[in-house]
Amino acid sequence: MTRARDLVRQHWPDEVVVATQALTGGVSARVTAVTLRRVDGTDWRVVVREYGPRDLAATPDVAAQEFALLTFLHGQGLPVPQPLAHTPGMLIQTFLDGRSGAEVEVDPEQLARFLARLHGLVPGTLALPILPDVSPQTGPPDDSLSESRIRAALASHPPLPGRTAVLHADLWPGNTLWHSGTLSAVLDWEDAALGDPLADVGNTRLELLFFQGEAAMQTFTAGYATRTGLDLTDLPAWDLRAALRPCGKLHTWGLEPAQERTMRERHAAFVTEAVARLALT
Repeated sequence: MTRARDLVRQHWPDEVVVATQALTGGVSARVTAVTLRRVDGTDWRVVVREYGPRDLAATPDVAAQEFALLTFLHGQGLPVPQPLAHTPGMLIQTFLDGRSGAEVEVDPEQLARFLARLHGLVPGTLALPILPDVSPQTGPPDDSLSESRIRAALASHPPLPGRTAVLHADLWPGNTLWHSGTLSAVLDWEDAALGDPLADVGNTRLELLFFQGEAAMQTFTAGYATRTGLDLTDLPAWDLRAALRPCGKLHTWGLEPAQERTMRERHAAFVTEAVARLALT
């Protein structure tokens, strides 16, 4: 927390840091809330994100990249934190009230509305990476999550990129905040990229299935399709791409045994359904 405190002092030297608090939920970054006291005696809070080695190795200027993206998205009226300042490896943004979607039941219709708005934006000159291809297999396949089956299906029917949109690339309930049942913020944009909107749709479908079940996943999908009119013919391939993400990693997520069993069962059903639909395309 010392680095976060020092960075905030650099930008607001006339204000007093009265408290710091580590925020839960950060996986790829250390997240700290810092409370400042103005000269008039009122307090306000900011959030400092300190990026981890993975993000810094992949994108050394990730803080500047996320600052520019959040500036753009906030200017478009999307529910995202307002960026305030950045330095290499660290970003300061506004503190937003709400409870993590990992702790409360999220509204899939609101997630669909958010993604539809995001994907409808014109990227312009945003300096974002292109969504990478499916990562190559390294080591033995995780066939407890059907990795060999998924890769074989994708080799025969790879996802075909369509139009290019701004992607969050990791939209799951834990990267959202909710206040009185309303989506108040979408967080953690370090994986943002340019690519086919269906990449986001497939990922969020699987995450909703994991955490809230089949009905939430289908409500989200129908809501997104209605709002965008996007052709979902190629969605099964993007679903399978999303299904690769937990392969070899799910056992490291620190889940309770019962929750992990449920997620494995739902993942298996998701893969079976996608493979069956892919065979019909």
